[in-house]
Amino acid sequence: MDGTRWLDEREMRAWRGFLAASALVNRHLDQQLKDDSGLSHPQYEILVRLAAAPDGELRMTELANGLINSKSGLTYQVTQMEKAGLVRRRSCPSDVRGVFAVLTDAGRARLEEAAPGHVTAVRAALVDVLTPEQLDALADGLGEVSRRLRERDG
Repeated sequence: MDGTRWLDEREMRAWRGFLAASALVNRHLDQQLKDDSGLSHPQYEILVRLAAAPDGELRMTELANGLINSKSGLTYQVTQMEKAGLVRRRSCPSDVRGVFAVLTDAGRARLEEAAPGHVTAVRAALVDVLTPEQLDALADGLGEVSRRLRERDG
């Protein structure tokens, strides 16, 4: 044998369940956001992160790391959002290469408009489907997966 630890039936069931659920939840939430507010799910998450940041701004690199997105993918999204007036960019005064994404008043208003419907969709697609125990297990398990992968990837 080659030493590969193949997935057993239980492990395969968990893996397939994760793949299907994550794809379906993401698709559902992306469609809900597009229908209700004209935002993609990544754009909504950008607005959420900026709204939670001091002064409504974050360095693009910090934003990309927090969103688990490539810098080029984030640049594309921010460019689209900038055209829509939801964010603006500003240079970092202490670092010529540094660029900040800044939440505009229009971006904050769009987030406030989109948030109630999005939270309702998150509840319907995931949170309210699970028992409190299942929700805790999901949060703990996926939190550990994220922690380990972030640690591994530096």
